Amino acid sequence: MFTGIVTELARVSQIDRSDHDAITTITVAAPGTVHDLDIGDSVAVNGVCLTAIDVTESGFSVQAVPETISRSNLGSLQPGSAVNLERPMSASSRFDGHIVQGHVDGVGTILSMTDDGGSTLVRCTLPTALTAYVVEKGSVTIDGTSLTVTEVTPPGTQDAWFGVALIPHTLSVTTFGSRSIGDVVNIEVDVIAKYVERMMGGPS
Repeated sequence: MFTGIVTELARVSQIDRSDHDAITTITVAAPGTVHDLDIGDSVAVNGVCLTAIDVTESGFSVQAVPETISRSNLGSLQPGSAVNLERPMSASSRFDGHIVQGHVDGVGTILSMTDDGGSTLVRCTLPTALTAYVVEKGSVTIDGTSLTVTEVTPPGTQDAWFGVALIPHTLSVTTFGSRSIGDVVNIEVDVIAKYVERMMGGPS
């Protein structure tokens, strides 16, 4: 389990797309994250929980299967791309964000990024199927970053969108600092909302 608190802003150093098995190997230069990372450990890359298959002093490699590529923005990564990283939460650590599984529910596109007296207001498209799980003042994860929803269109809205507000610190330590209008981002909604819906007999 993760919390959506990005611990390192890193860069992709290599992408290997196999012609044989359709698996994508992503190598990330991340000297901070590899401090206690072992082969087989989990690490969230732009909010996607992946398994380290190789670890060096300066970085690590993970593999993404076609299912992961099709449901996230990892397929658009290139050498030099910035990525948000987070290691799983330990039982003894402080819970600073919210419950994040590292299971991307869908992708959205940044519609606008507007300065608001020091903060940056970001609006992002939201797949219609996810609108019931995103509420004003609730939590949402964008590219592995735990954020608070400031506005959202009603459930079931076509061409739905939601907004978040970013402080300067968030811009400086996450990929949001280099994001622009039209960029595709990973979205994970609050898992608690999905469990509540399931128990109430709604969609699974």
